[in-house]
Amino acid sequence: MANIEISNLAILLVEPSTTQLKLIQRSLQDAGVRSVDGVGSGKKALEIMEKFTPDLVASTMYLPDMTATELVRAMRETKRLYDIPFMLISSETEFKALDPVRQAGVVAILPKPFGREELRRALRSTVELLEPHELELSHLDLNDVRVLVVDDSSTSRHYIKKVLTNMGISNINTAENGLKAAAMLSLDDYDLIVTDLNMPEMDGLQLIEYVRQRLGNLEVPIVMVTSEQDDTRLANVEHSGVSAMCNKPFDPQSVREILARVMRP
Repeated sequence: MANIEISNLAILLVEPSTTQLKLIQRSLQDAGVRSVDGVGSGKKALEIMEKFTPDLVASTMYLPDMTATELVRAMRETKRLYDIPFMLISSETEFKALDPVRQAGVVAILPKPFGREELRRALRSTVELLEPHELELSHLDLNDVRVLVVDDSSTSRHYIKKVLTNMGISNINTAENGLKAAAMLSLDDYDLIVTDLNMPEMDGLQLIEYVRQRLGNLEVPIVMVTSEQDDTRLANVEHSGVSAMCNKPFDPQSVREILARVMRP
């Protein structure tokens, strides 16, 4: 679609509570969305998606037949549904419950109740994914920028890669943990490293220390994208030589601003 706006979005809302469904539909309409279809189960949502592809799926965490985590995983396992943006709307606060959804590459996790600006930010992120805009770097040709994305979640790697590709960066390599990334970095130079924190074999903090200390590379920008909530671990990352940090899920516009800043000459 060309010139996508929030008002053009076709949203599939998955919410078993009739009252909550109407409230969220009203909030979406107040935000400018014209097309919102509501269903009450994950199975019904998947059946509808077999017939037409929505621009965004918004779901509560707990459905009668599955969780939002199971729903988004089912979408990610289906080629035609793989890239549909997904947004969670839930009062759930437990890290263990939310982290699998974060790792699936979602545009936003909104609390119940959510604020108007939180909703609009999530909708703008959806528009950004559907109608990307190139990153503007006056001193660099995006075709020459080499990026290494490091994350143990394949869906998260795909999502980050998609966001970067939408910005005009095409030369992107990936690694599933810090150890494999370290091996790649010992052989090739990169202009940007985007890494997760919690990974097996070598985590993001150890990878940063490897780059800054073992390789002695103090120049390459390293952006940490993580769902970590432990303040001590995050403080250690901040002092490790990381160039910037952002949370999962992240706003593509925020990533654009971060990259424009950290990749200045």
